[in-house]
Amino acid sequence: MLTVYLLRHGETFWNADGNRYCGATDIGLTDKGIQQAQGAARLLNGISFDAIYSSPLQRAFRTAQIASGKPEEVVTDARLTEASFGDWEGKTRDEFIAEKPELWDNWCASPDDTRAGGCGETAMEVVNRVDDFFRDIRQKHDGQTVLVVAHNAVNRFYMAWKLGMPLKNYRRLMQDNSTITVFTLDEENEFSLLKLNCR
Repeated sequence: MLTVYLLRHGETFWNADGNRYCGATDIGLTDKGIQQAQGAARLLNGISFDAIYSSPLQRAFRTAQIASGKPEEVVTDARLTEASFGDWEGKTRDEFIAEKPELWDNWCASPDDTRAGGCGETAMEVVNRVDDFFRDIRQKHDGQTVLVVAHNAVNRFYMAWKLGMPLKNYRRLMQDNSTITVFTLDEENEFSLLKLNCR
């Protein structure tokens, strides 16, 4: 059994600016985002992690360094990078819906096989790489506890899929900035959600 503490990064400059889609664009943390990561560190204090993994994007990596209190132990893995949202990145939802409303409608109806922003990833492409990551670390850290710091869409797509939800419902799972979700993966990679969106 693997126990995973899954953490979303702190607030970014684009989160603070009308919630512009960051996606795979490498956007830094605001002062508030750093404070949120420090708050997560207080929640995680006293938990012993056998490994710490992070997306390589700076907003996640910096959050992992702060929240873990062990910056030198953070290992990055590209499979945890946020979903590529294509032409939607840097724009608010209102802005890109106004440009191509049909594309947003297609995404909402079937993100499994619709490319986000027209040229980004599909939800299943994201799920496949994130699932590959968790299968690897379950084998590597069987019986252990790990901290994983990633992103809003990546985390929610993976959890929705493991819970058997249609991927179009991924936004029904909440994970605010620097909140903690806890789940386990057993020997058959069965997923059990223990805590969601804790702060």
